[in-house]
Amino acid sequence: MESSTYVSLSRQQGLMREMRLIANNIANASTTGYRQQGIVFSEYIRQTDLAGSLSMPAANIQNTSYQQGTLTQTGGQLDVGIEGEGFFLVAAPQGERLTRAGAFALSSQGDLVTQDGYPVLDAGGAPLFVPPDASDLAIAQDGTLSTQGRPIGQLGLVRPLDAQAMVREGGVLFRADAGFEPLENPTLRQGFVESSNVDPILQVARMIEVQRAYEMGQSFLEREDERIRTAIKSFTR
Repeated sequence: MESSTYVSLSRQQGLMREMRLIANNIANASTTGYRQQGIVFSEYIRQTDLAGSLSMPAANIQNTSYQQGTLTQTGGQLDVGIEGEGFFLVAAPQGERLTRAGAFALSSQGDLVTQDGYPVLDAGGAPLFVPPDASDLAIAQDGTLSTQGRPIGQLGLVRPLDAQAMVREGGVLFRADAGFEPLENPTLRQGFVESSNVDPILQVARMIEVQRAYEMGQSFLEREDERIRTAIKSFTR
């Protein structure tokens, strides 16, 4: 296979990966706490048999946008939005995970849980229990839960030590491989949830650009294939 074909195929693979990410972003444009994904193209250099090198585009690195999403008022007593940096700490089956999705609920046992049923943890890493008679539950700016003026717990708010080292697990959960630490001076708003930070218009525009670039690459590969076939036929005559 010629070098031009290698380069074009590498580019096509990267565009396909980006297209899948864009489609996923658009599908989650209305998902609470979702963080937009992107892809980074880099240069991949491969040594050839002719004592030279071949430069190809590679798209193996995904990145995540942690830009603040819009805080939408719901009036829900258990809905909590984070203003600024920070993540809620939850107990997933695989271990402690971070999320910005603050649309919480109560389990049958009275524990505060995520929409997936994962326990929301307090500042000490323990599940948060809400008494069944807590009809006037209030959540302060620092995450303190209280009922009838009596504190009953505090949401665990943390920040990753290295945001770029976090690994997405599912739609809105992240694993902090580099660790995390308590967030000082958090700003929470009860009765609000943070919307996805996806900009659907920009994502659709980028999808069109990627589609056109892919079609151009496909057209080049078809012409290159025809050129090679013609050359082979001429050689074998």
